[in-house]
Order: sequence, then C-alpha cells, then structure tokens
Amino acid sequence: MANYYSHYQMGQPRRPSQPSIAESISNIMFKNAVYYPNYRAYRGETPASMNYGCISHVFYAFARVSPDGGIFLSDNWADAQMPVDGATGCLGSFMRLKQQHEHLQLILSIGGAAASQHFATVAATAATRDSFGKSAKGLVEACGFQGIDIDWEHPSDPEQGRNFLALLAAVRLHLPSDHYLLTAALPAGQWALQNIDLYRAQEYLDFINLMAYDFTGTWSPKAGHHAQLFPGSINENSGSAAVDYLTLQGFPAAKILLGIPVYGRSFLGAEGPGQSYAGQGGDEGVYEYKQLPREGAEEIVNTRLVAAFCVGGDGGFVSYDNPETVKIKADYCKEKRLGGLFYWTGTADVQPGPRSLISTGFKALHDS
Repeated sequence: MANYYSHYQMGQPRRPSQPSIAESISNIMFKNAVYYPNYRAYRGETPASMNYGCISHVFYAFARVSPDGGIFLSDNWADAQMPVDGATGCLGSFMRLKQQHEHLQLILSIGGAAASQHFATVAATAATRDSFGKSAKGLVEACGFQGIDIDWEHPSDPEQGRNFLALLAAVRLHLPSDHYLLTAALPAGQWALQNIDLYRAQEYLDFINLMAYDFTGTWSPKAGHHAQLFPGSINENSGSAAVDYLTLQGFPAAKILLGIPVYGRSFLGAEGPGQSYAGQGGDEGVYEYKQLPREGAEEIVNTRLVAAFCVGGDGGFVSYDNPETVKIKADYCKEKRLGGLFYWTGTADVQPGPRSLISTGFKALHDS
C-alpha cells in the first residue's frame, strides 16, 4: 500500500524528546481525517481495513459521558477485548497501526447523536466540567489517544453555548494544547452555530469538524440534496454557507475540516430535489457509499451545487458525494485555505482506487 504521507515530513508519536502534537501535525499540508465507529468491528470492517496512506487522523467513536462528567468507553468488548486484526480490541489494533504509520493521530470522540443527552448537564457546573476534563485525561493516557473530540449535538441555546466554551476551557486545563488535540464536531448551519461564540472557541479548539451533510433526510417534507457545497436557493443550508458563517465570526479557516458523508440519503418516488417522495430505500433511508450508485440507476453530478445523485433502481432519488464532488470540495478547501476534509465513516468507503472518496480527497488536497 502506497503511503502518500511519506512525501511530507511527519512527527513521531508524543515522547518527552519529541515535538509536541501541534508541532508535528503542522507539517501536514492538509488534514484528511476519518471517523471510525467501534460497532464497525462486528461487521468485519476492522481498523486495519482502511488505507492509512491517505488518512491523517482517526476519530474513534464513540465514548459516552455520564451526568457527573465521567467519560467511559461505550463497548468494552469491541474496544478492548475482542480479537481484532491480530490484536486485542479495536484500540489494540489502532495502537499497532500507529506504530506502522508514524503520522497517524488517534482522537477519542465523545458523544454523537445517540449519546449527547448529558452534555448540557455536564457543561453547566464547574465541578462536572472539571470531572469531565480529568476523566478525558485519564482515558487519553490509558488508551494512547492524542486528544479528544467533543461531539455534542449540539448546544441548543446561548446559555448552552457559553457552557460549551467553559467545558472546552476545563478540558484544556487537563489536556494542554502543547501536547493534546481538542476538536469539536458541529452542524453546518447557522441555526446551531449561532449559539456559540466562535471567535472565543478558537482559543481552545485545534479544529472544528463541520458536519456539512444531512441537510435533508427522512425528516424533510421534500426530497433534496443532503451534502451540497453551494446553496440552490437563498437561505438554503450548504457547506459553503456554514464555512462563510464560521469565518465571518472570526473562526480561522485553517481550523475548519469540511465533512464528507460516505453515505447517501434515499427518497423513493422522487427523481430530483424539491419533489414529493413516498418513503425511503436502504437502511432507514441510508445507503453506504460502497452500495452506490444503485443497480440500474444513473449517476449524475450537479456541478453548480456540487452534489452527486443517482436516479432509478430501488433507491429512487439518492443524494451523496462521489469522486467528482469530493475533488471539487477539496479544491474549495484549498481555495478557502481550510484545514482539510473529514469523512463519516471511513469503512463505508470503497477499496482504494478511482472511486474511493478518501483517496480522491487526499490526492486532490495535495495536488499542486
């Protein structure tokens, strides 16, 4: 397997005589990060199945947070006990992979859509914020992570936004920026981002993972693109609108990673955005990217919006990203001087090759 990162000077894992994490990763021109949810191991999609020649960071998802601020792994069997890639647990596999790929940074992602319910409580008091920070440091040191990712979905009002900043500050007391990474995953919409003082957030965060997807889905009254880079109409959600909002609030472009969905959303009975639909195909309306385009469907790219879709087959209208749209999004990252791309999820991609989203994104980011 070609290791594309060998073309760039990389830092070693943190040791007393080595550069700090922040100094080490600064040598990477652009980040190309993936989320790895631990449940994927039960499908045989183990950590070793991904192409680390194209991956700079892995966000290991998800740890859970308790109301008292304690953080704990969500599946001890998958995380630390089951045989995985000749190692013990997914974490054992990742420790081995880090030895083989010196550039790789492993970050513990906490929360997610199914486990964010206690963040508001934890962030509300100094005692629980401090407990969260201490617990984060303990897990990071015990498991060999380089930092944590807070995936609180999401601060829902200005008070929670202020508490979110206080939580970041508490974490930094225990995970100082000269040795540890601190990131946050946030929705790509002003409706969520407006609750946070983004200018102050830059003091604590190494980057924001901007979830520039799920703009439409089973909850939407009409079919639509779910990850378009540019809006099709005034006030429509899009990746570029969220990037513009972040930067206008003073958050540095270089600390923004633009999210790429490695899945599509299905609208049965529709042939395009804005149309009525009669249900969803796939698993609750979702097809993994490696299942797309659907058999018998035509794949089309709207280059104005930067959105791929297929029509026909058993999925109806399915909205997703393909290599053409990922390349355009990577070029957009370079033009706007963003930090790079991230992908949810890494193992939903196809094998390395011309249709791989992760390798396409990496190559496009680093092509001159």
